[in-house]
This record gives sequence, C-alpha cells and structure tokens, in this order.
Amino acid sequence: MAAAVVALGALVVVPASQAVSSKVVKKTVKIGDNFFSPDSLKVPKNAKVTWRWPKNPGDVHDVYLRKGPKGVKKFHSDLAASGYSFSRTLKKPGKYVVICTIHEEMKMTIRVKN
Repeated sequence: MAAAVVALGALVVVPASQAVSSKVVKKTVKIGDNFFSPDSLKVPKNAKVTWRWPKNPGDVHDVYLRKGPKGVKKFHSDLAASGYSFSRTLKKPGKYVVICTIHEEMKMTIRVKN
C-alpha cells in the first residue's frame, strides 16, 4: 500500500512540473502597407510568432526569414493582401531577420533568448 501512495505522489508532481515548462509565449506582428509592427521583438526560445495581415485589402506582402541562427531552416509565407496569418515557433536562440520580399523597406528583427 505504501508503494502505491508513493507512486501516486510521483504522478502528481510530474504533470505539474511539465505544465509550468510547457507555457508558450505568443507574440503577434501586424502587417501594414510596407511595415511590420512591431519591427523589433525580444522573445524566449520556443515563442510562437504570428504575422497577421489586415482585414481590409492592401498591398500584397509576404514573410521571409532572410537570416537566422546557424542551422535554422528559412521560412517563407504565401503572398497575401488581407485576412491571412502565418506563424512560426522560434526554437533556437539568436537573431532572426525577417523581410517582405516585395518591399525592401519592410524588415524586422527578432532576438530569441534562452
């Protein structure tokens, strides 16, 4: 009976510690006509960043990882003008430079920390 109580106690502790570490930081970046807002972010690793296009039609934009930490695979959203979103979870610490490939002035930096 004592072994069953100890085992039950262990089951209660493990899920509680996992629940704390599994909380995901979420950030949203608005896409406007020729800008990202904000154009700079600092997030912890494993943060989920979502880029959102406006509801009303505007210029066509995309999200492209121009430069990231070594070993990070580049990502590229579809081209869209409105009502679209694109998300990525940034797992590796370092500096990420994101651009719109159509508008050279649209650039943002994301710093991912441990």
